[in-house]
Amino acid sequence: MSGHSYDAENYWKSNLRLIFGSLIVWALVSYGAAILLRPMLAGIEVGGTDLGFWFAQQGSIITFIILIFFYAWRMNKIDEKFGVHEEK
Repeated sequence: MSGHSYDAENYWKSNLRLIFGSLIVWALVSYGAAILLRPMLAGIEVGGTDLGFWFAQQGSIITFIILIFFYAWRMNKIDEKFGVHEEK
């Protein structure tokens, strides 16, 4: 923190909103697309296998990696907005 005062309540609301949003995307991809929607995605072929299997294997991993980078980028923006970012 850079020594400035900031609105801690709104900062943590923004932080928690980002966390919960990321968790929802994670759940939809890993549980929804890979398990619940697999029968509906079975007829769509991707890379020699059906789309449901692809989501369960490669798609969920790729989504998780994208979520990590998105979270870091968005958290930096939130930190800058509330003045708690690291000085460069």
